[in-house]
Amino acid sequence: MSEGIAVNGYVSQQELEQSPGYPSLERLQQGPVAVIECPQEIPCNPCEQACPYQAITVGEPITNCPQLHEAKCIGCGVCIAQCPGLAIFLVDLTYSEGLAAVAFPYEYLPLPDVGQKVTAVDRAGKPVCEAEVIKVMNAKANDRTPVITVSMPREHATTVRSISCPGR
Repeated sequence: MSEGIAVNGYVSQQELEQSPGYPSLERLQQGPVAVIECPQEIPCNPCEQACPYQAITVGEPITNCPQLHEAKCIGCGVCIAQCPGLAIFLVDLTYSEGLAAVAFPYEYLPLPDVGQKVTAVDRAGKPVCEAEVIKVMNAKANDRTPVITVSMPREHATTVRSISCPGR
């Protein structure tokens, strides 16, 4: 059975690992880094414009897939809210002993609260594990796209991409 964005409507892990926006395992293990889940060639480049460290390039033509220059990425997360496709995440495998942190755009109301226990979900919206909200950033510069950061067991960091808040 085929997997991937054309069949399932969301990116498969194999598609991601082959895309130029996906960091190497070595870089993931060094600290926070952007993970660009954008393997389709579409005319878009706000991520390139947003990165103050020039760690993301699209170049010419504008339909190129974004390329992550992982040595330049410091994991600041400025690019997350600037992506109109909600396809950029920040993964930190070094968050704490046994835990990782994942930051993602979150366009639902009400926003979760720091310290709240939530269900972390994968790209398809399926539950993965319990997570804790550790940061809620809703800066005006983010153009109404809050960025939520959750912590969860490290083994789920490359799978978790959003949350489900029961009762909200």
